[in-house]
Formats: sequence, structure tokens, C-alpha cells
Amino acid sequence: MADITITERQAGDVTILDLVGKVTIGEGSVALRNTIRRLLGEGKNKILLNLGGVGYIDSSGIGELVSSFTAVKKEGGVLKLLSLTQKIQDLLAITKLLTVFDTFDDEPSALASYN
Repeated sequence: MADITITERQAGDVTILDLVGKVTIGEGSVALRNTIRRLLGEGKNKILLNLGGVGYIDSSGIGELVSSFTAVKKEGGVLKLLSLTQKIQDLLAITKLLTVFDTFDDEPSALASYN
């Protein structure tokens, strides 16, 4: 059983990644990195990460979110976060990263923000 399952879906020109599981050092963060790189390679640079199903994220997972954000930005795109759990929100607040990301509680408003 993988640490993380990433399901991909399209909403117009936005690619939504539903993450379920743990984003931790090793498998979880590598899976995320590889998915983001592949999407960018396909020219998909509007990415919404749905973290509602992420039960745990460690510092390397946070690092992966930041490097994904940077990679997408470099390709002229934008990466936003959806449905942060309280734990992840607290972690991003402590690390001062909450201000870096656009975060949303519901999918419709997240999608609307890309236009």
C-alpha cells in the first residue's frame, strides 16, 4: 500500500490533484514531485492540490509543496491549495508559508480564482 494516492482530474484548464494519505519523506513526496513534473511536461501549469485527504505531512512534504510551487511558477503557471486540514494549516502558519500559497476551503471558489 502506497503512502499516498494521487488522483488527477481536469476542470477546464485546471488540473486538480486529489491527495489521500501521507506526504512524507520518501515515497509520498517523490510521488507528488513526479506528478507535478509530468503535468508541467504536458503543458498543464494550472494546478490545484486538494489536501483534504492528507492525514499527515512532514517537513519534507512541506518542502515538496514549496518546490512544486516554485517549479510551477517557473513554467508560468500557478499552484494553489484546497481543503487544508487544521494540522496542515497550523504547520504552514508556523513555517510562515501560509502567505506563500493561495489556499481555499471549497473547490468552486478555488477554480474561479484561476480566471
